[in-house]
Amino acid sequence: MQNEIEVRFLEINKDELLEKLKVLGADDHGEVMLEEVIIYDPELTWLKEKRFIRLRKSGENITCTYKEHRAQAVDGAHEIEFNVTDLDKACDLFEKIGLPPFRRQQKKRHTLTLGDTTIDIDTWPNIPTYVELEGPSEETLRTVAKNLGFDWGKEAVFDDAKMVIEGRYGIPVGTLRWFTFDRIE
Repeated sequence: MQNEIEVRFLEINKDELLEKLKVLGADDHGEVMLEEVIIYDPELTWLKEKRFIRLRKSGENITCTYKEHRAQAVDGAHEIEFNVTDLDKACDLFEKIGLPPFRRQQKKRHTLTLGDTTIDIDTWPNIPTYVELEGPSEETLRTVAKNLGFDWGKEAVFDDAKMVIEGRYGIPVGTLRWFTFDRIE
């Protein structure tokens, strides 16, 4: 299982951040709409244990990911990810083995790279835009964060997206079936 090293900084000014990244020489990969299907076990114990299966469509690319959050730390997320060719067939497969889709969700993601760090600027429905930095080490992320003007000690957030959306903004995304730009229920 791959260990993710990541950190978030909330309520950012996207235009200002993009300008800073441009000045630093980041490669801009553009913005896409991510369509995601979240799957939990039938008893919903995975929801409490902070683990899930995610099917994600980004343009023509579709991935299947098993993800678990073991700790609220820079290296607390672990995942297994691989490509699939058909989102609907993948959903059907999981449903046939007793793991039906639980929630459909969307977010806009603007991705850039700066050296060996991936910078994802995420815009979800009804919450302020935030940035996620993912890289090879905490030291690398601290350096990038500092270069972007973030205060690691005061602003770094190690919660996963669900925890941010629920804990910081009061949207019960864990119990929603739809969390999209045109449907929240």
